[in-house]
Amino acid sequence: MSTDYFEKNLSGEDLTFKEALQLFELPLQDVGLIADRIRRERCGDVVGFVIDRNINYTNVCVSKCKFCAFYARGEGDAYLLSYEEILDKVGEAVELGATQIMLQGGMNPELGIEWFEGLFREIKRRFRVDVHSLSPPEIIYLAKKERVSVREVISRLRSAGLDSIPGGGAEILSDEVRLRISSKGTSDDWIRVMRTAHELGMKTTATMMFGHVEEDRHIVEHLFRIRDLQRETGGFTAFIPWSFQPGNTELYRAVKEPAPPVRYLQIVAISRIVLHNIRNLQVSWLTQGMDIATLALDFGANDFGGVMLEENVVRATGKPFTPARVEEIVGRIRSAGRVPVRRDTYYNILEYY
Repeated sequence: MSTDYFEKNLSGEDLTFKEALQLFELPLQDVGLIADRIRRERCGDVVGFVIDRNINYTNVCVSKCKFCAFYARGEGDAYLLSYEEILDKVGEAVELGATQIMLQGGMNPELGIEWFEGLFREIKRRFRVDVHSLSPPEIIYLAKKERVSVREVISRLRSAGLDSIPGGGAEILSDEVRLRISSKGTSDDWIRVMRTAHELGMKTTATMMFGHVEEDRHIVEHLFRIRDLQRETGGFTAFIPWSFQPGNTELYRAVKEPAPPVRYLQIVAISRIVLHNIRNLQVSWLTQGMDIATLALDFGANDFGGVMLEENVVRATGKPFTPARVEEIVGRIRSAGRVPVRRDTYYNILEYY
């Protein structure tokens, strides 16, 4: 069976739903060996990372998702960073070598598209940095607020300086699950934003947040939707699965603890096996810690993500956060017997270590 999974992946053959579900029944060691073998063939021994900063420009959000601990609970907790505050953060990051800036916040009713256009233009005027920003739900919200199409929103933001779109807001792309934990639209809405961005020539990433109320079949449904859109557009640069952190969220009553490390490693491996048309699979040291993230390099992953000079959303759940140092990531990659490289947003290699 393991040979079948390996050969189907390398030949670009889709797994059936039943075949994908059967992966969850395999021992962790076996599914890990299949994924690692695929990784070696597709990616070699190079493992990338990017120097980046996540800037959460506002915590005002009308969505108030059950899995989120970040949004403002009252007016006294609300904030909106000014242009200058954001630009200062970008400048600090660039001085430390950052090539990527991610701006993500909430669906803030005070902000229209012109606010973002002005901000992106100013970032591009002052700095040489990739603006990898705004999740699909934020773009959908802007389209509804401005009463224009998603295509027009993305086109205008791209003209102003938006380079690529992160895969946030995907959660689980199965409405059976999604509508129980979020009010950020349907799975089709998320897919529509990504398809439109790809049609306009933009690259994006894809994510999956698991470890809450989903079942194995929902994870397969999510992976298949990502795989199928990638076949159609080829616009995803990477896939990033990460585990739900329940602290300080409304879902805490139902989910007391995050998914254990063995579940995370299983999901990473299965993602590699199913997603034959997405080359880059990124670890989540932010949610898993450095030890498990390093171990995930033996379960199909080939990218260590970013150093994240700043991050506030996961930290709001009570999860401790310390920015990773380049030296630490390089050391971790080497400890796994791999070759560390610094990359850009588009996975072009900038430097070997």
